Amino acid sequence: MTDPRELRVSDAEREHVVTLLNKAVGRGMITLDEFTVRTDTALAAVTRADLNAVLVDLPGMVNNELAHARTELKNTMSTTTRKGHWVVPRELVIRNTLGTTNLDFTAAEVPPVVDVDLDVSLGTVKLLLPPGSSVNSDAVEITAGELKDKVHNSVGNPHFQLKGAVRGGTVVIKRKR
Repeated sequence: MTDPRELRVSDAEREHVVTLLNKAVGRGMITLDEFTVRTDTALAAVTRADLNAVLVDLPGMVNNELAHARTELKNTMSTTTRKGHWVVPRELVIRNTLGTTNLDFTAAEVPPVVDVDLDVSLGTVKLLLPPGSSVNSDAVEITAGELKDKVHNSVGNPHFQLKGAVRGGTVVIKRKR
């Protein structure tokens, strides 16, 4: 499957991002000079990754096309980490074999509901959820592994819905202390 960030963008998407940049100027987030540079970059964008690059450091300014995308994180005998400001997709697939996946959602832009599909074999997945969030991990199938849910909360926002399989691995779900 093609990474959604590598999909080509339309004129409508470029115009949408220019509208978001215009709002950022109005909110005092960027200067007029920055607006000009970012607008030129947005209008020349070929892929969604190119387009989102002009918005990534602007909190609350997200290309809506990317916010609803499906992202797959693949990891074999390696470590994958997401922390700080990042845009969380509506659907997140984690394929982890003999590796570690650390996802810190505390400073991320998170949609109201995130579906997390786990495919973990002899690996570790750690999810650090934001305050007030909730999680449901009832649909995760564990075989010779462990799921540590330290959140124990089924009502909250955003809500993380976990499903999939963990074979000989560990999934840890917690909040920052």
